[in-house]
Amino acid sequence: MSRPSDSDSAPPRPSGPPASVAGGRPGAHGEPQPEPSLIPTEGWHCTHIYYEIDRQALALLSSEAVSAGRQQVLEVLDPEHADAPTRLQTSIVSGHKADLGLMVMDPCPLKVDSVHQRLMATKLGPALRTTYSFVSITEVSEYVPSLEQYAQRLKDEGEQEGSPALQAKVDAYARRQPMMKVQRLTPDFPAYQATCFYPMNKKRKVGENWFMMPFAERNKLMAEHARSGMTFAGKVSQLITVGLGFDDWEWGVTLWARNPEFLKDIVYKMRFDEASARYAEFGPFYTSYVSTPEEALAHCRIG
Repeated sequence: MSRPSDSDSAPPRPSGPPASVAGGRPGAHGEPQPEPSLIPTEGWHCTHIYYEIDRQALALLSSEAVSAGRQQVLEVLDPEHADAPTRLQTSIVSGHKADLGLMVMDPCPLKVDSVHQRLMATKLGPALRTTYSFVSITEVSEYVPSLEQYAQRLKDEGEQEGSPALQAKVDAYARRQPMMKVQRLTPDFPAYQATCFYPMNKKRKVGENWFMMPFAERNKLMAEHARSGMTFAGKVSQLITVGLGFDDWEWGVTLWARNPEFLKDIVYKMRFDEASARYAEFGPFYTSYVSTPEEALAHCRIG
């Protein structure tokens, strides 16, 4: 797994050409357009991918092929390898849906996908069967409040206009904003072993169409949802990535927890918020336990 302090100790490795934002051809209204690029103007590409060990295919491999393939897989999954993407996390999946899980992040989508292709090209590749993947990208949500919106929220909750207490909370939020943006766009993986991933949508049903609601109402519901999540500070870390335009579901939710029971607790609590209870639709849950590649292969009895 990537070291939690990876981005603090050294800048991310370059991953493909930089995204140019100048010199492009003018758009329909004459404004300059960015040069074509695979690199987002901010944030990273992200893929969650899950594998099942095909035991019949594995049994057909010679012991020499299994041993060589194991070493090749360990090299591919080494987050410190020269060819590794900026973030690479391996986990052992609980249940029958998969055996191994990967979370891969990098500014370049081809660098992300190269992990899967390199795995398939190993001698163990014939025994690795993909069971699910989710392709997405990081972003700063439109529901993250500005300083002005945060101050208004505090006043709505009872803080007095111009009070030292109000100003102290606003100042503290202003100091946290840059760090929060970095963690949403270019996140470190937290040092928690229990993790789960699931995709989700917001409903478009008659009478329950999230996207037809005024922004102010959606913002209010998401603020309530965020307050529920904040009660798990120090227990659970969350990352929301966006699948809109990339995959079948609109968002992907990744949770890391200090203890597996906190995964149950936070999902249960937050489903009672109206934003979830009334407007959310959920896909499959993949629960897994962060491990080194060596531990994962040993757990799956490979090599």
